[in-house]
Amino acid sequence: MIANMSIESSDIKAIGKDLSAQAWARTTQLFKPELLHALFAEACLHEAAQSLSPASTGNNEDRAVSALRGDSSLWLDDPRCGMASKSFLDKLDILRNDLNELLLLGLESVEAHYSIYPVGSIYSRHRDRFRNDDARILSLVCYLNPDWPETAGGHLRLYLKDGDLDIAPQLGTSVIFSSEEIEHEVMPSAQTRYSIAAWFRRREIQIR
Repeated sequence: MIANMSIESSDIKAIGKDLSAQAWARTTQLFKPELLHALFAEACLHEAAQSLSPASTGNNEDRAVSALRGDSSLWLDDPRCGMASKSFLDKLDILRNDLNELLLLGLESVEAHYSIYPVGSIYSRHRDRFRNDDARILSLVCYLNPDWPETAGGHLRLYLKDGDLDIAPQLGTSVIFSSEEIEHEVMPSAQTRYSIAAWFRRREIQIR
């Protein structure tokens, strides 16, 4: 079991302040190095075992594998995932409760999957909120890449009101943003890019 699952009050307050002010936040303090390294090792094992599937876009009847994105994924609650995945999901649930207390978002659940991008692959500009439901409230991306060089690319590009922002996929960097408001894009990289994508959800309401 990965120890020290709590979130410092100063960290969660800083995240909440940024989310309230600008609908996104960046932090390197959420997850301990030992957990991040364990997640990276687990992701590499899944990759070697070919446990991942091509990621899709859309949901329900709209779900399809698309050229818009080139990553492969595996949900962290899959039985093939190990203790690192469970510890990460536990940490996300603590974060969900903290964000509810701070921002009154009504978040009821969280889901997450490994997301591995081969060399040169992308995820075109998009929002994470589906057209036919509004359950996703916040998106989170956590990067698992040790010693990522700036020249490797693979940045997450956020399309913000005051200009575009590129965030390097370095180990321990996490980005949290509004699933509805923030358009974003994954840029091509010169080496394989490892991350976890997660969504904090409220009760699903079908939109017709």
